Amino acid sequence: MTTHAKTGDGAMSGRKILLVDDNQENLDFLSLMMERNGCEYDTADGGVSALAKLSSLHYDIVITDLMMPVMNGLELLDKIKQEWPEIEVVFVTAYGSIPTAIEAIKRGAYTYLLRPFEPDEVTVTVKKIFEILDIRSQNSLLREELDRALKYDRFIGGSQAIQKIYKMVENVAKTSSTALITGDSGTGKELIARAIHSKSPRAKGPFVKVSCAALPETLLESELFGHEKGSFTGAIAQRKGRFELADKGTLFLDEIGEIPLSVQVKLLRVIQEREFERLGGTKTIKTDTRIISATNKNLKAEVEKGTFREDLYYRLNVITIESPPLRERVQDIPLLAYHFLERYALEMNKPMASFTDEAIACLTAYDWPGNVRELQNVIERAVALAQGSVVGLSDFPENIRGTGRGVFRMEVEAEPGSIPSFRAAKSAWEKSYIERALAKYQGNISHTAEAIDLARKNLQEKIKFYGIDIQRLTGKKPPE
Repeated sequence: MTTHAKTGDGAMSGRKILLVDDNQENLDFLSLMMERNGCEYDTADGGVSALAKLSSLHYDIVITDLMMPVMNGLELLDKIKQEWPEIEVVFVTAYGSIPTAIEAIKRGAYTYLLRPFEPDEVTVTVKKIFEILDIRSQNSLLREELDRALKYDRFIGGSQAIQKIYKMVENVAKTSSTALITGDSGTGKELIARAIHSKSPRAKGPFVKVSCAALPETLLESELFGHEKGSFTGAIAQRKGRFELADKGTLFLDEIGEIPLSVQVKLLRVIQEREFERLGGTKTIKTDTRIISATNKNLKAEVEKGTFREDLYYRLNVITIESPPLRERVQDIPLLAYHFLERYALEMNKPMASFTDEAIACLTAYDWPGNVRELQNVIERAVALAQGSVVGLSDFPENIRGTGRGVFRMEVEAEPGSIPSFRAAKSAWEKSYIERALAKYQGNISHTAEAIDLARKNLQEKIKFYGIDIQRLTGKKPPE
């Protein structure tokens, strides 16, 4: 029998319970408890019929007798935990079977009810399980949401440099052309490749990565093209290469500049002909794979040196995307810092909420030679070391901390130990920041404005407002 209760405790509704007992009187009593509390339930007259119902319908709780013929409660419990581990099991038993009930809890049962029991005992037990299931469900949803929100392959930023990348990704994703992503180490080249793949018609296909610098020549060739059994020492079985695994998807060749010339020849053929053979094999294998490569080297210079094939370079370089260093997207540093703060605070289960203004100023003043990867490591370290809920200067490494002190300890301090107003400190920092940017770009206002993501007119106004002497900074008159 199935009952859909229309009244009762709302907290008890919305989930389903299976009552299992070979005694009809016991089933009737438990059924009455379910109806009083507005629970939806089914009944089964033994372990075998219970398994049949569990195989076809979803249940959140099984309340079962311990001593039953054919299949007893322990046997039923073992089957449930093997097939449906998320289901909570409650046993109903007599006083003499307590040792067996305790054994059931050791095997995964939630608890047991000892006959004769009061109706409230059933109500309290079921409510408690429902609360646990609700928390478990919420945690599962939070984890899924967190996985989406903190996905490692998110490309974060709002600067002009990143907006250009976004537009490039949107346009490049629509094509099947090979793409070359250039830029310093740690700038997020792989993230750009993944973004292109996820927005392309190949998004449902595989995204396969090969780190070309991590493997010696023989292993790299096998990794890319696969091998037949016995093709070389240690080849004990046939193995598919990354080109086969990436069929109908995207193959990302990271650090492409490290590929040896002998492998470059074979790679060129795959790009041109869309076919290859495994090592030691004679069968020609067709591939429908989009190739995206990345490098922190100047491949054109490598071509001139003779270490990289010119024909392969032009095949790979159909579309070029330059991943900017972090020092050229200063506006994005706070966004990235807060992104990593949230991520590591959750991972380490620490109540981290924010950064001090001085800490943010310190992060934006630093040049970040290691780019986003270095920033990520610094924030992870800061979260691990921080004692309170706010990350401050003291939580950063000395080389970065020194930069922050230099930014804030400026002429705004009229007297030793005095504290300037927030507005004065902010203005002093802004002036120092603009001076550093102008000095970096030799006083070129247009280049500086673009680099710090500020309208040229606004930059000119700030230069005038702060009385910044560009000639003093650069030793020459500002270019127009």
